[in-house]
Amino acid sequence: MASRSLLLPLAVAAAVAVFVVTELAYQHSEHALLSLGQRAAARTAIATVIRRMLDAETAQRGYLITGRTEYLGPSDEAWAEVEQAFNKLARHYAEDPESTTVLRDMRDRAAERQSELAATIRLYDGGQHARWRDLVLTNIGREKMEAVRSHAETLLAREDKLVAAERSSIVSTLGVNRVAVHVFTALSLLALVLYLRKRAALERLNEHHAAALQTERDDLERQVLRRTAELTELAQHLQTAREDERSRLARELHDELGALLTAAKLDLARLRRAMPDPNEAQEQRLQHLIRIIDEGIALKRNIIETLRPSSLSNLGLVPALEIQAQEFAARSGLKVHTALQAVALPDDTQISVYRLVQEALTNIAKHAGATQVHITLRPAQDKVHITVRDDGKGFDPARTLRGSHGLTGMRYRVEAAGGVMKVHSAPGRGSEVQAWVPLGTQPEHETAP
Repeated sequence: MASRSLLLPLAVAAAVAVFVVTELAYQHSEHALLSLGQRAAARTAIATVIRRMLDAETAQRGYLITGRTEYLGPSDEAWAEVEQAFNKLARHYAEDPESTTVLRDMRDRAAERQSELAATIRLYDGGQHARWRDLVLTNIGREKMEAVRSHAETLLAREDKLVAAERSSIVSTLGVNRVAVHVFTALSLLALVLYLRKRAALERLNEHHAAALQTERDDLERQVLRRTAELTELAQHLQTAREDERSRLARELHDELGALLTAAKLDLARLRRAMPDPNEAQEQRLQHLIRIIDEGIALKRNIIETLRPSSLSNLGLVPALEIQAQEFAARSGLKVHTALQAVALPDDTQISVYRLVQEALTNIAKHAGATQVHITLRPAQDKVHITVRDDGKGFDPARTLRGSHGLTGMRYRVEAAGGVMKVHSAPGRGSEVQAWVPLGTQPEHETAP
């Protein structure tokens, strides 16, 4: 009976002892966990200082390279976060004089680094490029950053040591009080919760980065489209200005130089009539002058035709292309076959088509090594289809040499007229240039070729 009577008090005492030990272990573990959380926050703050200082350096480099002020915004945000991290660390080490001394020196070096970056930007903004480059090339910034890293490593090592000690204490407590396994379970659940939170935060961060990348990609695409439109407009302006200048030169040569040569020929004729019986030397000199004037007139006509073909203005596109094909065949010795139909095109588009065929024939004469050339012009629904095809050695369009601007100029000319150009070729299989330009309202001359 006595033993039984003692059983309940022992059980109660054991329960109380277990309760007390469990509660003490719980409180000790709770205190250790709180301390671990604070030290984890301190480690995070130390890492934030290093990471955000690197972000500030990166923003400075971006600004120095590009001169774009939007790089300075992230730099200011980075230094604000660095200041917040230092404040957190100051509160964390308020009761630790040794760590406070290290933290103070680390903060001073960071402030010096910030001052150096600000000085570099001021020199850059002031146009003192030599001075800011010299400042960047010195080792001052690197020394300050290395000092900050060294202090950060010291603090992290101290945190690691303290964290290890506190973990050891927790393990010892759990070893003595094995019945407090529920504390360990709670810790495991807490770790799981933290993991899930970090994972969710990482996923949100990845989504944010993906959205930022997509936005940047869209901005780049818009910039490319805008630049392409600007280049196309510029090419159209240059082509128009070039043709206008050619027309002006052709008119001036026709009017001014033509008048001079004609007047010279008339004066020479009067001079010859004034010499009824010239001797042989005088007759040879007169004939020589006549030939020179005739050659000058012929040269003037050739130059005018090159600048602005009169056949295009007077006869229309189809006869002008026929004449061009005949002259090319006579010069090159190649067989040129034409299949040209009358189409309605504005004057600007006609000269673009004429120059396209002219450039294509020039390329064939220079590079193709062909024997036959086929030129076609026909309407195709609301467009005009132009084709210049040869049976030469061909080439790889994807590997055209740098500096070969013929095809590029042809493409810009066609696009400036609102059309599209394609080049089909392969080594040993000849070449074919195709272009489609929109129909206009100006009728083609009906003169037969």
